[in-house]
Amino acid sequence: MSEIEINEVKYEIIRNDKNCLNKVDLEDKLTDYFDDFDFVFGDYAYEKVRLKGFYKSNNKKVKDINDIKYLDEYIKNYCSFGTKVFLLKKIK
Repeated sequence: MSEIEINEVKYEIIRNDKNCLNKVDLEDKLTDYFDDFDFVFGDYAYEKVRLKGFYKSNNKKVKDINDIKYLDEYIKNYCSFGTKVFLLKKIK
């Protein structure tokens, strides 16, 4: 299990396509907005990282748009084909 700490929050690295995860890219973008989410997904579009928060399916705040079970569908519909992606799971 690989771990990373960003802004004093620990995450397990679940996915890291082509070793794209760059801690420096995330330090400014991973704001307190993401504190509530169970997962943080990132993809690189035009050399810039985009982030989206996801919840576990049993979280009381989950909706279809941010349910981790729909991650593959999100990637298919909202990310460029073949883009580098990563997924972080918050360690509580």
